Amino acid sequence: MKNKRRFAMVSVAVIVVALLLEAGILKYVNDENAYRVSKVLLDRVVTVLDKNDQSEEELIESLKDDYIVRAKAVSYIVDVKPQVENDVEELQKIAKLMSVDEIHLFDETGCITSGSVPKYFGYSFDSGTQMSYFKPMLTDKSLTMCQDVTPNTSEGKAMMYAITWNEAGTMMVQVGLKPQRLLDELKQNKISKVVSDMPVYKGMEIYVADADTGLINGATDCDKIGRTFNNLDIPTDIKESDKPTVSQVSVDGIGCRCVIKRDDKYIVAVTIEKSFYMTGNVVAILVVGIYLVLASCCMMHLFSKVMKEKYEKEKLLYTSNTDELTGCLNRHAYETDINKLDLKKEWIYISLDLNCLKRINDTYGHAAGDEMICAAAACMTASFGEFGKVYRIGGDEFAVIVAQKPDEFDSMKNEFDSSVSKWRGKNVDSMTISYGCVGSLEEDWENIYDIAKEADRRMYESKARYYRDSGIDRRK
Repeated sequence: MKNKRRFAMVSVAVIVVALLLEAGILKYVNDENAYRVSKVLLDRVVTVLDKNDQSEEELIESLKDDYIVRAKAVSYIVDVKPQVENDVEELQKIAKLMSVDEIHLFDETGCITSGSVPKYFGYSFDSGTQMSYFKPMLTDKSLTMCQDVTPNTSEGKAMMYAITWNEAGTMMVQVGLKPQRLLDELKQNKISKVVSDMPVYKGMEIYVADADTGLINGATDCDKIGRTFNNLDIPTDIKESDKPTVSQVSVDGIGCRCVIKRDDKYIVAVTIEKSFYMTGNVVAILVVGIYLVLASCCMMHLFSKVMKEKYEKEKLLYTSNTDELTGCLNRHAYETDINKLDLKKEWIYISLDLNCLKRINDTYGHAAGDEMICAAAACMTASFGEFGKVYRIGGDEFAVIVAQKPDEFDSMKNEFDSSVSKWRGKNVDSMTISYGCVGSLEEDWENIYDIAKEADRRMYESKARYYRDSGIDRRK
């Protein structure tokens, strides 16, 4: 029972530690993923904002960069949510979210294995001139490419494609846009329009403010346009840097993780509500917690079963080796142990027998006789048990083997004689015990049983002296 309680406490501690570790790991992973997604959005916003100050030709080139960023954004999303890799419907949703017409996933050989348009599955860089444009991607995984408006291989319709390798270098992600969308993009010069059209997940917001005043000129939440960063508790005292700044803010009372980047004209911020991935964390922790509890219950069951079997074996062993009346070792244990003794080592064999047990049984009954037998066993155990083993090998016959500290045997024997002489029972006033002691090194014995015989002989001599001196008829 004690072991089961201890095992249960250890199991609870392990579960708590495991869940805390999981929560910490999930927080770290989610924070990293949120940072990466936010950084992609920031880069895209900055890229799109920069195009407003460029010429049309430069604007087209910047749009290429923008589409590459979109391709990277899709790549990051697929990396973060690998389950969407072969899910056409989810890829179509991501295409809509990223404002692209097509998404294609290529393997390392340049073959389309998945995407938002199933009819293109199986096309490769060898399928035609338009697709062969991207062959350099196969030899240099650091490349990102964006193609000018070109008739596509499948249907000859005019499209613009951008492609990049994913972070692990295991697949290429390509996005495609129609020329009309490209022309529409060229007209999107207002910051408010640019930012409001930015695709974001629920719980994410993008804000663009004037670097000098902090006034919000564009936001995915149009209600925030015209307010200031200070009003939203978003810091503005950040330095220009290529690396975004991360801080914890409260936008209109909602706790958010905020990633901010500043240049000479704008301050761009992406906020992600803390509840954005909290639900997923809770579900994950709950699932792992249930699994650990079930695993612990199974282990507890197995542990209980093993402990029960061990207890039953020990109980059986104890029963088979223990005298039921006295609690001493029995004849079976005696025969097993005596054959393990080494004649070359020092130990002492004691043969003991109660005096007058028959007379006590006949006079006071067997209850009195049993009382005296138990008392004799208790005296032997108290005096010799710490240094050896006590066996009941017959009705009133005992044997003791002292294997430890035989040099202190005289002290043990004196203590035994004293305890026997002082004993008083409920049914019997006193008891006497005759015994004979033999040391294993007294002479060169042939076998262990010769020692036992000599101890018996000395014990019977002691018993004869007792009956002679006491004048008691031994037969009665």
